[in-house]
Amino acid sequence: MKAKTKRHADPELAQARRNQVLCAAAECFKRKGYHGAGMAEISKMAGMSAGHIYNYFASKDAIIESIIQRDMEETLSLFQEFEENPGDLVTILIDGLDDAVVRHTDMDNKALSLEMLSEGARNEKIATLLQQSDTESRERMRNLLVGERGPLKASSEREINARIEIMFAMIGGLLLRKTLNPNLDKEGLLIALRPAIKTLLLPFE
Repeated sequence: MKAKTKRHADPELAQARRNQVLCAAAECFKRKGYHGAGMAEISKMAGMSAGHIYNYFASKDAIIESIIQRDMEETLSLFQEFEENPGDLVTILIDGLDDAVVRHTDMDNKALSLEMLSEGARNEKIATLLQQSDTESRERMRNLLVGERGPLKASSEREINARIEIMFAMIGGLLLRKTLNPNLDKEGLLIALRPAIKTLLLPFE
């Protein structure tokens, strides 16, 4: 049976407490995995009682759902930056690859992504949330590519979808490569990644 979360008189304090729990839970999940990290360990890491945590989250599933939502908000903020930057869109996206490579090869943070994907393979609700997050990211990328400044306005929907899938696979797959090859050369990756992504962002001749 799930606990019921309470309403809080001070929304800012409540949000700070929620973030405190999310950070603690993320650290515990990275160290011991979703099933290995219990609420007792999360509460110890957060510096508050398990009962106090239940004031903000009804269950451990609710915590990981909020972590996924937080990650999605961070991703959408990146797309917002791309949209608001008035420069050439292809140049903006290529320049953003430096940060993308750093983020997707940061094993300290990406260990949590691996754990969520693993849990998604067993937990239908988590899988649905991850899929929804991916769908929204692909939609935002599609809007960029076919929008007013988009380079692929004349391309078919099928072609655009395929290009997005390949780009996401190339960048998202860096996590797997870093896991298998800890000595991955980030600067070397960019030498190959920039022209490859540029080809996918421009109309085929």
